[in-house]
This record gives sequence, C-alpha cells and structure tokens, in this order.
Amino acid sequence: MAGGPFYSALKWQIEAGADEAIGETPVDRFAEAPPSPPPPKVRPPAPPRQAAPSAPRAAPSSPPAAPLPAADPASQDAKAIAAGAKTLEDIRAALEAFDGCPLKRTATNLVYTDGNPAARIVLVGEAPGAEEDRRGLPFVGPAGRLLDRMLAAIGLDRSSVLITNTLFWRPPGNRNPTPAEAAACLPFVERTIEIVDPKVLVMVGGTAAKTLLARPEGIMKLRGQWFEYSTPAMARPVPAMAIFHPAFLLRSPAQKRPTWRDLIEIRKHLEDSI
Repeated sequence: MAGGPFYSALKWQIEAGADEAIGETPVDRFAEAPPSPPPPKVRPPAPPRQAAPSAPRAAPSSPPAAPLPAADPASQDAKAIAAGAKTLEDIRAALEAFDGCPLKRTATNLVYTDGNPAARIVLVGEAPGAEEDRRGLPFVGPAGRLLDRMLAAIGLDRSSVLITNTLFWRPPGNRNPTPAEAAACLPFVERTIEIVDPKVLVMVGGTAAKTLLARPEGIMKLRGQWFEYSTPAMARPVPAMAIFHPAFLLRSPAQKRPTWRDLIEIRKHLEDSI
C-alpha cells in the first residue's frame, strides 16, 4: 500500500543511503555485555632434562714450552756458499746456481751488480723493479736515472762506484720481500761488501738500512747518520750512511734538500779517506 508511515520511513532510509535490511528490531549494542576473553593457553610442562655425566677432570699441566726457532736451511746454505766466494764473479756464478730463494722462480733475470768491482764506495739498494728485472742490472729505471744524477752532483758515476741490492730477484708486483727471502740473499750481500772492502758504504732506502744495520728504525731516523758496518770476516768496520731511496724522492721532492746534505757529507768522507 503506497503511502502511510511505513512507506514514508522506508523511503527516507533509502534516500539516506540504507541499502540493506539487517533486522526488523533495532539492537542496542551499548547494552550488551562485553565478550569474555578466551581462556589462556597452557603449555604442557617440559620433560625433566637429564644432566649429562660429567667427564673426569684432568690434572692441571704446565703449558708446553715454545719450540726453539729452527735455522732456515736456505739461509744456512747461502752462508756456506757465499763464504767460499773469492771474487764478485764467484758470487754471480753462485747466485745463478742458487735455488734457495723462491723469487728466482718468478723473476726474469738475476740482478746482481753494476759498476766498478774495485770501487771505494758501495751502494746497496732494496730490490729490483720491472726495468731492472728486464735488463738484469740494478738501478736502471726512473729511480736509477735519478741516482745517476745524484752521483754526478758529487763527482761520481757508475765507473767509480759499485751498485747492488739486498735482493737479487724482483718480488712479484714489486711487493715487499718476506724475511725468508731477505735472509736467503743477505749472505751474498755481506760477502760482496767484504770482497770489495770499500771506504764508504751507502744504504739506499729504509729496507737496505734496516737489513744491513739490523736496526728497527725507519729511514727518517736512520738517514744522515754515520754508522759502522762490519762482519766477522772484515778486517775493519766500514763507515756507513743511509740515504733516501730515489724512488721516494721522485714521490717526495721536498726531501731532496736533506738528501743533498747527505751526499755532500758522503763526498767529504771519501775525500778525507784518501
């Protein structure tokens, strides 16, 4: 039946947006009691843990004694071989046959000496670089060309000095040598100095200085000072001075001034020893 209060109320609800009938009787939600919370879950008790039988306690023992350092066989062989050399050519031949330094297996050439075997001054560098490895001569790369100019500044050249290194084979990638590699070459370096018997020994770079002087200080503290270098086979100690390596001077030109003072001091010492 069109019209009437029910129709009017329904029309009003539809116009107000009601589109679904839920129930004929209204429900007062505020009057309802809140739902009771669910009962808490109770975990079943864990089974009792049985203790593992304890192992018998060992009697305390003293810590093991540290083993004594064993002598490096390669170094011992090098000392015996180097001691038998009478000339620099003997040492070169011994190095060509020597297999106690693993650097020999990766290097291209042996890099031993250059210059005058009867020189009054011996220069000992660090290790061969790429150019030295290709040519088999020490100090022939960019650092070597700077070294030539440094020698010329005090009236010297390769005909008046002997140049060698603390290592005779290039480390791969120019890495630092290991103590074992340095120890295998050191007896040949020492024998070279003994045979030449120079008036002055110049250690070029920190590695050479620390190796020959057996001192822990770096080149910044060692350079510019006079030391006495000697071995048991030498009749007298040799005055020795450390200078900056030319490769370092190429990277740090400001250090050329103190190096010049060191070179002047070396030249003066040579003149006084005549």
